[in-house]
Amino acid sequence: MSPHNLLLEGVELMLFGMGFVFVFLILLIGCIKVLSAVLERFTPPATPTPVATPKPIILSDQPEPAVLQAIELAIKQHRARRS
Repeated sequence: MSPHNLLLEGVELMLFGMGFVFVFLILLIGCIKVLSAVLERFTPPATPTPVATPKPIILSDQPEPAVLQAIELAIKQHRARRS
């Protein structure tokens, strides 16, 4: 085979492949649109679910006494190890 014939066969194969992919994608888009229309027609409308309101968090300026004691104990242990 001559290089000219090989080049023409390559271009022909490329165009056939690209055309096949293009047609497949067009069919895929059409099927998706049809299925979307079918689902919209036969599914019931969505009902919103009630959302539970979270309890408000009350922030105070002072930590709890147990937390303060734990912090003080941790500081004392740290200072005892350093010295």
